[in-house]
Amino acid sequence: MSHHDDPRFRQPPPPRKRAPGRRRKPTTPAPAPEGPPGTERLQKVLADAGVASRRDCELAVRAGRVRVNGRIIRELPCWVRPDNDLVEWDDNIIDISRRGRVDQSYLYFAVNKPKGVISTARDPQGRPHVVSMVTAALPRGQRVYPVGRLDADSTGLMLLTNDGELAHRLSHPRYEIEKGYRVTVEGTLDAEVISTLKRGMYLADPAAIAHSKGGRRSGGAKRAAMESLRVLRSTKDRRSGGLSLLSVTLKEGQNREIRRLLARVGLKVRKLERVSIGPLQLKGLKTGTFRALTPSEVAALRRSVLL
Repeated sequence: MSHHDDPRFRQPPPPRKRAPGRRRKPTTPAPAPEGPPGTERLQKVLADAGVASRRDCELAVRAGRVRVNGRIIRELPCWVRPDNDLVEWDDNIIDISRRGRVDQSYLYFAVNKPKGVISTARDPQGRPHVVSMVTAALPRGQRVYPVGRLDADSTGLMLLTNDGELAHRLSHPRYEIEKGYRVTVEGTLDAEVISTLKRGMYLADPAAIAHSKGGRRSGGAKRAAMESLRVLRSTKDRRSGGLSLLSVTLKEGQNREIRRLLARVGLKVRKLERVSIGPLQLKGLKTGTFRALTPSEVAALRRSVLL
């Protein structure tokens, strides 16, 4: 059977256009499509094999870094048979047949990322990355990868693990895992600004713009809002305008979301630190250090995403 005839590589039909003026009827969300019997999604199989997080696997596929049976895959969904198909990542064969039979226990590390460290497992430019902080503690042959990201200028809590399903669920908006931050900004916030940030606004999504015709807002912007916002402390200064320390909670984080939201209301971020991921807390962990999670912390994280 040629690749063109294989149903696993067929792309879904384009969405039907709605006639002008017609109102969309409310519908229940359609269930996620399923592949042929005996197959699984390519990004899930790669994440379960410990290659990277599911999100990073999706990005690698779209970048043309993954082959299935010799064919470069650039579009998702793609369905593979773990006991039969050959999967390669950057020309390295990935053993996907053993993904469900882990020889050692999963690894879980809490890291307090310093400023200037990149939130990836590797960096082509040679910059320090967060996974290098725990390399000395990894058993031979084991790898971990970051769950979510913090930009280079931000500090605070990151979770590193090789538990692919937990990483996926903690990052997926469906599970609404709250992330807590302490943010220092220049200036002060009045009730109107706080209301605007909680109500939310649309932020440009560069990836969506690139895939939409003409960069229309429906395809090029996503709504962003702070789940909660509290002013913990404010200081006034005639020359600088003063500083405010904020407690911010997000449920779905976009790229540099807090910085971009605050910039839209005229506030410049001086310092941004993540202090929690769901039930996992940063407190007690010094900047630039890490620790293994306790069994109770792992259990709490797994409960929070229904595992």
